[in-house]
Amino acid sequence: MTKFKKPTKAVLSDAGFGSRFLPIVKTIPKSLIPLGNKPAMQYIVEECVHAGIEEIIIVATPEGKPMYEDYFTNPVPRMRALLESQGKMDRYKSVEEILNFPKITVVLQDPELPYGNGSPFVSVRDMIDEDEAFIAIYSDDIVVGGEGAVKALMDEFDRRGGEISALMGAQETPGREVEKYGVIKFKEGTDEVEFMVEKPKMEEAPSHLAVYGRYILTPKVFKYLNKDETGKDAELWMTDAVSKLAGSDGGVYAVTVADGTWCTTGDPKGWFMTQLKMVMDENKYADEVKEFVARY
Repeated sequence: MTKFKKPTKAVLSDAGFGSRFLPIVKTIPKSLIPLGNKPAMQYIVEECVHAGIEEIIIVATPEGKPMYEDYFTNPVPRMRALLESQGKMDRYKSVEEILNFPKITVVLQDPELPYGNGSPFVSVRDMIDEDEAFIAIYSDDIVVGGEGAVKALMDEFDRRGGEISALMGAQETPGREVEKYGVIKFKEGTDEVEFMVEKPKMEEAPSHLAVYGRYILTPKVFKYLNKDETGKDAELWMTDAVSKLAGSDGGVYAVTVADGTWCTTGDPKGWFMTQLKMVMDENKYADEVKEFVARY
């Protein structure tokens, strides 16, 4: 098994249409929709920074690229001057935190690639060295509380000495919820992944262990993650590529993340439930919000 360098780069994807959020996404990228006073993307960047990632690459749409660049680099000097004159610089600290993040680069998804959740990662192939692993994240998956899934994946990478083809975050998923995700089948009597199935019918699912948007990948995946390897609905699926990698090269493992709660913001209901959980977990607001919810 090839030994890869520990990840220092994370690739974050927000390059789809996000059409379930129309009309707002015709103007604002899905992962810039706020959860509290921060967008979903910032929570993910913070999760990566906490795990020691040194470079963030955001793959965006043509409309979203300038917005992400503004959000992560604009010091808003007029606002800063006003707050300073009012003696309210404590409010500016949150902006300073953003400006002090590690290197953030925003790139466009390659328009030549088919639609699909694998295409953003193929778009940055030239930014990944042959001997390095990297973090891959779907930006509509949020881990609430704890140290986050990226830290858990990095710890597992260390434990295996970098001798992997891929690692992925996973969680037990009840009932028909399993039909929304990629689902894992393990090799008999081992902790190694045999294959995955994208959005199976509940009765056909090989398990209820669902993969969510946290991976450590190696350049091996690009053998199967390319424009000629489309699957369901003629889309380029990460699940298909990692499943083929598991069957051909081996060395694919799942990490069940116990520290923190996986929440999806990929549709308005999921976004609302994530927002509600985050607010109810926040000591500053929790009691009042719980009282409000109980009242109605």
